[in-house]
Amino acid sequence: MEQSSVAAGRAIESLLDHDRAILNLRRKIRQARAKRFILVSTYASAPTLLLLLFIGNIATWGRVDLTRVNLAGIPILVALLFLCGVVRILSNGDFFDGVLGDEWKAGHAAEKKIDLELAIERKRLSAASTNLPTETRRHVYRESVPGAIEQYRADGLRYRRIHNFFQSIIIIGSLATSTAASLAETPAPYKWITVGTSFAVGLAAGFTGYFKFRERSFYLQQTADAIEEEYDAVNLKVGRYRGSADDAAALLDFTERVETLKNDQRKRQQQLDQPTETPES
Repeated sequence: MEQSSVAAGRAIESLLDHDRAILNLRRKIRQARAKRFILVSTYASAPTLLLLLFIGNIATWGRVDLTRVNLAGIPILVALLFLCGVVRILSNGDFFDGVLGDEWKAGHAAEKKIDLELAIERKRLSAASTNLPTETRRHVYRESVPGAIEQYRADGLRYRRIHNFFQSIIIIGSLATSTAASLAETPAPYKWITVGTSFAVGLAAGFTGYFKFRERSFYLQQTADAIEEEYDAVNLKVGRYRGSADDAAALLDFTERVETLKNDQRKRQQQLDQPTETPES
């Protein structure tokens, strides 16, 4: 009995090592993507400034004097070009290993993504070859439920923020469009404002209606709350688990219930991913 407990402990430690490797790879992928975004943004800053100045001068030619704006943009442009040159020198050749690191390289995140897939496969093979008791596996599953709850809530919060962002564009853009269009004699700049805000409102409404961010957020939050309710109920022996003297049976019921909730969430996700059907004329 003692030997089986030691073997089970070693197997669990092995699985935890795989989890640690997977978490580290995911962290490195996030860092690589963030650093690559900073690098690309640095390269794009100077051309973006030139493009904005060019469009501004063309749109206001003969009506608004942008001399001060152009003069103020010259030192900013020089500073951005100098920053791009420094980044170019540092990111060239052997500077990656000594100064910036491999995470700044193009394709580094993709390489780590492949390593992540391999690490997940190693964990799956290791778990399949591990002879843990079924009850132990269910206990491990129960303790992994809080992580799933947090993941559902994080995804729901992300979709909620995206939905609120697009809704803010729709509300503010609609008011700005109606205000600019209601002017008696609309000058040319206000006409462009009307066109731009109308386009932004239509774009935001289209994205909101197609991707259904609000529905995704609602279902994710609903699933997280339902799983948390089951988790608290099985730990406190309340609700459907009240009076259950057999912990193994309660744990089995809990596992089945959580898996049902997860499957329902996956089905709802698949339904939301389906394109909206248009009625036939």
